[in-house]
Amino acid sequence: MRQAVSVNSIDSIIQSIASLQSRGDAYFPEGIFPSYRQNSYLRYRRPDNNIFYTATIVFVLNQLKSYLSTDNQAVIETITAKAINNYPAHQNKNGLGTYNFWQTPKDGRLSGHFSGGYVFHRMEHFRIPDDIDDTALVYLTQPANKKEALWLKEKLQQHANLSPGAAKVRQIKNTFSHYKHLRGYSTWFGKNMGIEFDACALCNLMYLFEWHRLPYNEYDADTYAYLSGIIEHNEYLSKPFVVARNYATAPLIIYHFARLLGDFEVPHLEAYRSKLIEDTLTLLEEHKWGMNRVILQTALLRLSRKGHSGFEKAIERTLSEPRLDTTFKAPFYYFRAALLGAYENPVLRFLAPLAITHMYWECEAHELVLILENLIERQRD
Repeated sequence: MRQAVSVNSIDSIIQSIASLQSRGDAYFPEGIFPSYRQNSYLRYRRPDNNIFYTATIVFVLNQLKSYLSTDNQAVIETITAKAINNYPAHQNKNGLGTYNFWQTPKDGRLSGHFSGGYVFHRMEHFRIPDDIDDTALVYLTQPANKKEALWLKEKLQQHANLSPGAAKVRQIKNTFSHYKHLRGYSTWFGKNMGIEFDACALCNLMYLFEWHRLPYNEYDADTYAYLSGIIEHNEYLSKPFVVARNYATAPLIIYHFARLLGDFEVPHLEAYRSKLIEDTLTLLEEHKWGMNRVILQTALLRLSRKGHSGFEKAIERTLSEPRLDTTFKAPFYYFRAALLGAYENPVLRFLAPLAITHMYWECEAHELVLILENLIERQRD
């Protein structure tokens, strides 16, 4: 039985998170956590009704729930119940067991892509297919049995790298050449969407499969070959946009690896645990403040749960640091969309990393969840 973490500001953080959950308004249905997409270069900011942040918040809160008081557990259960009521609106338009970032066009409802906007939501071209990231997070935060997870695994093989397309075998183009032969899982379920490997989304997907203890197949092996390769070759540090286009920073990639390896011993990745810890310590020297330091501290603690020989002093140092002052407002973008990143045209792929072509999402409730997670991780020992 886990011991509840001592109360510091935990109560107030959880109450603040609960207060930010929508009660229903013109932009955000009841149970959704509001987020906003923006591009400061274009002076663009819009309310965005997506399921990604809501499912992510619910996932982390339920990971933390067993360390909290019974009163706070009840708050999280209420938050969860309200949140998952929104999942059906994001389910595949044909009723399949996959999920979309935005509301899907079904039951007489129009597609909710680029919600709250004026132009993009009118264009079918900008409607994206269902994806593995939202699907995995939805499966992890509502009752989903092993049979459903096995169905998803079979479905993913139809959209993996080197799977057959309408006219030919589809192969990933926007990755390093030495990964193009891997039959890894792609971010997208759409048949007309380019194949894409995103390390963070893949960590969320593999977390789901590890949770259900599904037997490994060749697609899992190749997905893990990609994930281990980007660590071994330092590509997740030197080229984070290439390895995780929708997250695109080394701290966020490490954080997702740490979520997976904090709860599971993954044979394909265990050899890289020490390197991930070393790289996290290096990044902590670069990120002295702000949310990046919060998630790096959390990553260090989670990575070290299942083996940290030789890193005891560094971890003790992290634990001894006072809680970071997060009252200041500094931009932190957990998720982004590179509007040109999905195209296979070489010119557009060259322009894809430019910030002016990106949409960035902010979510106040999610930042509070990351702070709560950090606080609880630091008090567990």
